[in-house]
Amino acid sequence: MTSNPVPGIAERMGLRPDMIVMEFGYDDDVDMDLRDLIADTIGEDLLDEDSDEVADMVLVWYRDGASEADSDLADVLVDAIGPLADDGVIWLVTPKRGRTGHVEASDISEAAAIAGLSQTSIAPLGADWAGTRLVGRKSHGGKR
Repeated sequence: MTSNPVPGIAERMGLRPDMIVMEFGYDDDVDMDLRDLIADTIGEDLLDEDSDEVADMVLVWYRDGASEADSDLADVLVDAIGPLADDGVIWLVTPKRGRTGHVEASDISEAAAIAGLSQTSIAPLGADWAGTRLVGRKSHGGKR
């Protein structure tokens, strides 16, 4: 499925030339225009989840109930953390409300917390997809 990505989304996502962007959950329903925009902005193709590279950003396409592999969002997010650089970000891309596979905001928040991630922003990424920016939690003062 393709749609025109929202103007300015490359900047909002924090994309810049020479970034390494890895993609999880690719399927035939992803927004090809958004993928092309990302690839054009970084100047490279997106890496698939089997790559050994360290990624500046991980793009996770996730649809609720789409398959057994997608059954637990927290597990998917934990897997996405593995290749992520220390200062990297995860963009969780889910179908917008009213679309098949929509994920409730409360489910995203819960899964992110379980995975040790914090939600920092939400952005429309096209006609059918919304993105949630997730980052690793920072330690505060080293106290336990």
